[in-house]
Amino acid sequence: MKTRKQAIDELTLALMYLTRFNDGEGNPFNEMSWKNYDFDCIDRLDDEGYIVNPRKSRGTYKYVYLTEAGRTKARELLGEIDSKDYDLYERYSFRTIKPEETEEVAEIERICFPPNEACSRENMIERIKAAGDLFMVAIDKETGKIAGFLNGIATDEFCFRDEFFTDAGTHNPEGKNVMILGLDVLPEYRKQGLGRELVYNYCRREQERGRLRLVLTCHANIVKMYSKFGFLDRGESASEWGGEKWHEMDIILNHEIYFDEE
Repeated sequence: MKTRKQAIDELTLALMYLTRFNDGEGNPFNEMSWKNYDFDCIDRLDDEGYIVNPRKSRGTYKYVYLTEAGRTKARELLGEIDSKDYDLYERYSFRTIKPEETEEVAEIERICFPPNEACSRENMIERIKAAGDLFMVAIDKETGKIAGFLNGIATDEFCFRDEFFTDAGTHNPEGKNVMILGLDVLPEYRKQGLGRELVYNYCRREQERGRLRLVLTCHANIVKMYSKFGFLDRGESASEWGGEKWHEMDIILNHEIYFDEE
């Protein structure tokens, strides 16, 4: 029999995980506001290594975030009630791309984007050579094949420009910003939440690497989708990639770096 404190801790952890995207109001990427939770519970979860409760000079930040141990524990708890989100992690693994998967992702890019928007095979090869650690793939555990991927390059530049698509030399491994160059999910794997989890795992990884922001461009009709992932619409982009109109969106990953920059 679980104690009342154990039940509160587990329910809070699971709820943090289920509501783990940015609030859409410009706050940095973190799982969940603790303002409606028992403070003792937050302290216990922090002490157990399931969450990080950032500190600042006048108290704590409004938001906390889950550690890898916390995310794993939350998925275990959700699995006990047959949560769909838990099933997603049973079916897929998320990791950095391997060099031998270059041709596979180039073909996925061809399938997912029209010819005027897709990255060419040659550019994809050069991008993976230069910035392979900024490619995250979702692997179907049953087949071993890539179901989708998210990729970008790092830079200290603030705004998106089209040269990022075609010139892998613009990549700066120490860059504080990541320019997202594509979210690809094969048609047969769509409408399962896989794109959402790619974005989430990517945000988490780059936050832990100390990046400041993720920046992307998208068509007006999918601004709403990225907004649900925590990205803010910054208006029409200067990008003319593929002869199309784009919106530029970003998400803040780290409190301290962001506020220091300002």
